[in-house]
Amino acid sequence: MIESPTTQLPPAPPEDVSPDASRMRTIRSFVLRTGRTTAGQARAFADAGPKFLLPYSAAPLDVQAAFGRVAPTILEIGFGMGEATAQIAALLPEKNFLCCEVHTPGVGALLKRIGEQGLENIRILQHDAVQVLDHMLAPGSLDGAHIFFPDPWHKKKHNKRRLIQAPLVSKLAARLKTGGYLHCATDWQPYAEQILEVLKAEPLLKNTADSADGYAAKPDYRPLTKFENRGIKLGHGVWDVVFERV
Repeated sequence: MIESPTTQLPPAPPEDVSPDASRMRTIRSFVLRTGRTTAGQARAFADAGPKFLLPYSAAPLDVQAAFGRVAPTILEIGFGMGEATAQIAALLPEKNFLCCEVHTPGVGALLKRIGEQGLENIRILQHDAVQVLDHMLAPGSLDGAHIFFPDPWHKKKHNKRRLIQAPLVSKLAARLKTGGYLHCATDWQPYAEQILEVLKAEPLLKNTADSADGYAAKPDYRPLTKFENRGIKLGHGVWDVVFERV
């Protein structure tokens, strides 16, 4: 990992050692992966980090203070290298994007994009999104939530590690305003089927799709990433699932 001469990059989030740590580990929004931070990403931490990185705190987040305005707020869980996040934020400047990611190179990459594109409507929490939901976001505080291409955990014995399961969906649904939405996308059909099943079972949510299979057309705001375009050219499918808080 490359560090700025004046700013030390934030460490990966530590394991929770609180009394409910064992319960928290049953739902976790990430898997730590190794990765090298570039010099440009390190500079972005130094230059943009003080404004766009929010500290985790086990206390309700003042969204208005964090963004400096009142605006519809969308939570994104796991933005990877931030390519789609930056494109969506640029397309929808009237909305706030609160983004959770633990992977340091990914956070650095999004900070770099923020600086390069002059984006003002993104704030980043480099922390487990489950704890953010539990401690920082009040019920009915979100206008939407995005989970794009979460790890599919292809092997059947690993399916239990998938992010989108009933406990997390219940937390998300409770924090959506009436009419708020949860948008998930995956390029792995078995996971798409599981997502659809889990969201259908959540009583606070209803499907917005009118298709026979229950999948939504790709919303205009979600861009096609390079990875997704490559998959489409190889004949791979992509499934969007969009549910609304009732």
